[in-house]
Amino acid sequence: MEMLAKEVVLRAIERRDPPRLAIRYCNRDFECSDVLGTGPGRAAGFAPDVPGRDEWGYIWKSLDRTMGQPHDWPLADISRLPGFTPPDPNAPGRLDHFPEFLSTNKDRFLNVGTGITGFNQATFIRGFEDLLMDLSCDREIAGRVLDLVFNYENALIDQFCQYPFDAVAFADDWGAQNGLLISPQIWREVFRPRYAEQFARVHEAGKKVWLHSCGNISEVIGDFIDIGVDVLELLQPDIFGIEWLAREFGGNVCFCCSVDHQRRAITGTRAEIFAYVEKLAHCLGAFHGGFIGYIEDYRSLGMTEETYQIIREAFHRY
Repeated sequence: MEMLAKEVVLRAIERRDPPRLAIRYCNRDFECSDVLGTGPGRAAGFAPDVPGRDEWGYIWKSLDRTMGQPHDWPLADISRLPGFTPPDPNAPGRLDHFPEFLSTNKDRFLNVGTGITGFNQATFIRGFEDLLMDLSCDREIAGRVLDLVFNYENALIDQFCQYPFDAVAFADDWGAQNGLLISPQIWREVFRPRYAEQFARVHEAGKKVWLHSCGNISEVIGDFIDIGVDVLELLQPDIFGIEWLAREFGGNVCFCCSVDHQRRAITGTRAEIFAYVEKLAHCLGAFHGGFIGYIEDYRSLGMTEETYQIIREAFHRY
């Protein structure tokens, strides 16, 4: 009898010798994915006054096929902070779709997340440069802005944990090409304790912590593992070096990685992609598990349909 997808993923995360490679699809072909995800919906009755406005007050604008960038940050003028009201995490309608999602996907490993989280969300309401300045020059203001976001997320996490999801997912991009966007010292002083509190809430409910972060976050991977990340989703393995990730952290966390989205997934030949997938699985999954394949249609970066299908074939064949 074939093992359920949920159990395959759990065995990969817990490094209990999964019988095959677990695979997560991000944005299409979900019927082939061992992992499915959802998150809260809009509050019932929310109607943006202009197209693209989020419940937090900023406006999404896109010039291409990407998700775009937030504009019109509501706290760009920090004098608005005392009167600023975040969205209501307990608003009616936000979780109405959960029961059907859970009941129709019992065989899959199910993630629930708050979308773009933490630091990234804070930059959307304050503005990227202003928040960085706050972190360096006015830690009180930075803390007040961050607490708006983290308190909202914590209230959602408490609700999520009442449902039979397998993991709570976080998505906070922390890296540039060569390192963190802020100093590791500031990260550890300001963000590590906030994440630790969130991850503890998740673990107390018996669920896994799944964290996505793009860019070079090598300086804090160990911190994330120390405070409870179970699955670390990295889509640019070449920034770190696959062997380095395995040598430094293999056996201590489960990696969820794609064929590198900046390089091989865009320009690779069929042979190169198959070799890359084998290297990912061989190096990162060599700890009685510890690796989940990640597949995303990234045509906005130049991925062709042919390359996407080659990546699919490579992961499934392995």
